Amino acid sequence: MALADIPAYLFPAPSAIVRAAVDDRALLADASLVTATEVVLGLLIAVAVALVIAVALHFSPLLSKTVFPLLIASQTVPVVVLAPILAIAFGYGIVPKLVIVALICFFPVVVNALDGLRSVDPDLPRLMRTLDASRWAIFTRVEFPWAVPRLFSGVRVAATYAPIGAVFGEWSGSTDGLGFVMLQATPQLRTALVFAAIVVLTVQSVALFLIVRVLETTTRRGNRR
Repeated sequence: MALADIPAYLFPAPSAIVRAAVDDRALLADASLVTATEVVLGLLIAVAVALVIAVALHFSPLLSKTVFPLLIASQTVPVVVLAPILAIAFGYGIVPKLVIVALICFFPVVVNALDGLRSVDPDLPRLMRTLDASRWAIFTRVEFPWAVPRLFSGVRVAATYAPIGAVFGEWSGSTDGLGFVMLQATPQLRTALVFAAIVVLTVQSVALFLIVRVLETTTRRGNRR
């Protein structure tokens, strides 16, 4: 049924979207598994790289002054431009998607982790030094636990960006995934299927955000014990 004279191929009814999701459930299930794999692995890579960078910048003020501006400058490069180049360089496999997701996700994690490490109460490291604690002991027992809430804040933000990166990668070159489904359905005017894929992608994003939230809560409870 058209709404306000809008053709169904432009804006399908919710019932049409549900029908498309049911009729193409096998296609959407396979595609969502591919996209979810890209999102999760890309996010894990981003968090690992971001932690290494944040710790290195925290330990070296000189490195922080020279590298951090370059990290900020890297965010001015549109991922939409990089995605086709990565597809040409690495093919239509999973690698370009992981790189794109990691590039989108690592910056908020770096910034929040670094802010958390720098926001430690200065009296705590002083107290540790009076007990002859090593620099590494101060980091592992004081600074890193203190930074964990900020770190998870960055991961939550990154979790919402990760599906966008995966779809960008699939649009630039792929043979599977929710982005590929959208790309194939659009010229066929299967708009209901496009919206169904968007709904699935949204559910994935919300689920990933909630998983990160649960991990954060569990980690905080563990640190309190």
